[in-house]
Amino acid sequence: MKDISFRREYLDNGIRVVAERVPSVKSVSLGIWVGVGSRDETDDEGGISHFIEHMFFKGTTHRSAHDIALEIDSLGGELNAFTTRETTTFYVKTLDEHISRGVEIISDIFLHSSFGKKEIEKEKQVILEELKMVEDDPEDYIHDMHSTLVWDGNPLARPILGSVETVHNMNRDAMFEYIGLHYHPENIVISGAGNFDFSALLRILNKNIGKFKSKYSVNKRVTPVLKGGVMIKKKGIEQVHFCLGALGLPQNDRNRYVLYALNAILGSSMSSRLFQEVREKRGLVYSIYSYISSFIDAGLFNIYAGTGRDALHVVLGLIIKEIRLIKRNGITVKEMKRVKNQMKGNLMLGLESTSNRMSRLARDEIYLGKYFSPDAIIGEIDKITPSRIQALANALFKSEYLSLAILGPVGKDIVSEDILRV
Repeated sequence: MKDISFRREYLDNGIRVVAERVPSVKSVSLGIWVGVGSRDETDDEGGISHFIEHMFFKGTTHRSAHDIALEIDSLGGELNAFTTRETTTFYVKTLDEHISRGVEIISDIFLHSSFGKKEIEKEKQVILEELKMVEDDPEDYIHDMHSTLVWDGNPLARPILGSVETVHNMNRDAMFEYIGLHYHPENIVISGAGNFDFSALLRILNKNIGKFKSKYSVNKRVTPVLKGGVMIKKKGIEQVHFCLGALGLPQNDRNRYVLYALNAILGSSMSSRLFQEVREKRGLVYSIYSYISSFIDAGLFNIYAGTGRDALHVVLGLIIKEIRLIKRNGITVKEMKRVKNQMKGNLMLGLESTSNRMSRLARDEIYLGKYFSPDAIIGEIDKITPSRIQALANALFKSEYLSLAILGPVGKDIVSEDILRV
């Protein structure tokens, strides 16, 4: 890692640029991260962040959508985007020799997209099909159900895609107004990783996007309050899908690496307690895992599983049992050693991808305001102890924080809130 160098610079218009030069690779990944997502929308705007992301690829004043696809494919590159509850990201990945063209293309779609009315109407149908796809996939839909339960009353509760009604009502004027409010230099981070010259990259970025200006505004986010309880929706499918939630941590919490370790031990890998106890030893599920949802001011710790109707109570009982065991007995020294090696291994393997590096740089800048080198992250991992994991488990897994969303061929009386006791 000695040949890796990091720099944080500003373009002429104030846009932050964070970049890692990795001369041992032949690619460059570059992302434009805008600090706006579905939690920044009003009820009537639900899904507009995601809709706008789609429209950036539907043609510019210089290129048609077909031209954009042909041009990036002719470079052997990748051009894409994604929307979360707090960010909208556009990224390009090319061979190092094509970085100038890659930056020019992504800058063109970012600054000069046409938002044609016919394209907007066509994209409405695409997104409506995307909504149907989510509803038809219970493993996907259950997570939106759970968000609705725990963040009730806060924009975080709404699906990123919006609803059928809000998508139908999307229009060009509303999109331009939303872009004007949230897409400004102070709310943008450009991150890059790969084989490039810093000075040359800054010149290219300044040439293509350094003159972009927009009026400054502040996101008016309301800190959510986590709500517990049970939500059950009957659906004629074969399995029962559920999401069990507990309190998590914000992105910048000092115990975030302890949380990552707790997640790995409980359910995020094949060697985790839940995978081994519920799937490998008893064969009660095909899929079971835990995951973390962290935001700038709040967080969730979630556990998902899909099982047969008759096995629902058994699977829930086994999950609650494992949570209680960690709270009461902590973890073993053997588990601690394994999870540290796992976290370090995942980190190092991730560093082999310029896309992963690019994303990590942006998130560190957006949520932490500083750069964390791989060595610094390894240092944080080394500080994790069994006692810190046990203390965090006791802080997060409290009965009043637990929530449960269930989807499948079940009645509303399949479980009661009494099951949420740890």
